[in-house]
Parts: sequence; C-alpha cells; structure tokens
Amino acid sequence: MSSGCCGTKKQKLNNSTSVVCNGHALTNGHVPSSSMDKIAHPEMCFFCFDVLYSHLHSLDPPTPPSGISNEAFPLFVTWKIGKDQRLRGCIGTFNAINIHGGLREYAVTSAFKDSRFNPITVDEFPKLHVSVSILRHFEDGSDYTDWKIGVHGIRIEFHNERGNKRTATYLPEVAPEQGWDQIQTIDSLLRKGGFKGPITNDVRCNIKLTRYQSELVSVSYQEYLSQWKNGQQNGQC
Repeated sequence: MSSGCCGTKKQKLNNSTSVVCNGHALTNGHVPSSSMDKIAHPEMCFFCFDVLYSHLHSLDPPTPPSGISNEAFPLFVTWKIGKDQRLRGCIGTFNAINIHGGLREYAVTSAFKDSRFNPITVDEFPKLHVSVSILRHFEDGSDYTDWKIGVHGIRIEFHNERGNKRTATYLPEVAPEQGWDQIQTIDSLLRKGGFKGPITNDVRCNIKLTRYQSELVSVSYQEYLSQWKNGQQNGQC
C-alpha cells in the first residue's frame, strides 16, 4: 500500500488544548529482529538519483550498489527541489519491501506519480535533493497524543463523514519543519486524509494511531554529481 508522506506547503492551523483520551490499540507489522543496526546509507540516495536519471533518459534501470542492505523494510522516498528544498514528491509504503526493489520503485513513483505535483522533468534534475526514510520501531498509540514531535512519525486511521475508513501519515520530520504542535499535526493529517467536517475532540479521540521512527538519509544533486565523478575516476561503472 502506497502513501504520501508530507504536506505541500506550510499550513496555518488553529491552536488547541490537548485533551488525552482512551484510544484503540492498533495491530501493525514489526520490522525484522536484525534491524537494531543502522540500515539507511547515502548509497541509497545515490541509487535513487541513478534510477531517476535512467528513467528520465529512457535507459535500462541501474544495478543497486552491493554495499546497501536488501532486507525488507517499510520505506519512503522524498524528492525536494531548489535552495529552499520545496517538496516535489513523496511516496512510500508501510509494507515491508526489499530495499533494492523498493528504492527502484518509489524513486520513480514519488517523482512521477505524486498526485499533488506534476512529474519531475529533465530540467529539474540538477536542482533536486532526495531523502530515503527507512521506517522502524512501529508501536501502537494509546491515543492521538501518544507520540513525540521530532521523534515519531505517525499514521492515523479514521472514518470520514460518510463512514469510510481513511488513513494518512506524516514522517517524523514534518511536524518540526512546519512548526506544529501535536494537535495541529493531527488536525492537518485529518485534512490531508480527506476529513472535511468540524474537527472536535471526539473526532480526535476516535483516531487509531500508530507511531514509528525512521532512519533518514539525504543527498543533494551536487553530492550525487561528486560521487559520480569520483566513481568515474576510480574506474567504476
């Protein structure tokens, strides 16, 4: 299941007083027991650039670097652009997926199929930054406040006004980047997930929340270009 991870711009939300309530426990998959060691590595970002370059120029897909893990984890790929690093695309999966195939899939999907943006173009390529988030340590939230800003990403499940089940997520870095508190983050996430009615404490208290952490690694185009030039000088292909 694919999901977008971030807002497209800073949103202005009303401040609210946090009200703790009893929530519902969530069932969620667990990452492999071998995941205590660090997984994310800059080579993953270099590979995403390679994948995007190949796709933009109709070349055969590149081979993943041998130095990066191919364990199965949930992951997201985020593209940003320009000096201000505006969001340009962010899609990933909460299903555990082998990293090599996952990076190849979501480097392209986030660049071309994020419905909030037009597809990334060749002209934009030298202005890009890419981040890879490896998601780990999933835990059931006891209620909608059972998470820490800057530490946890959150995924919420809720029912909209028509009774349809909806989900939405923000990666751990989103709330700090936006300057949001917990209530602002939850309310933004409800809107992102398509909730259009008044957001009351009862609405928040009926949210099912999963918190998680991520290993984040980011690379700019300039860093990618330097790495590529070093590889050419060292005779790598």
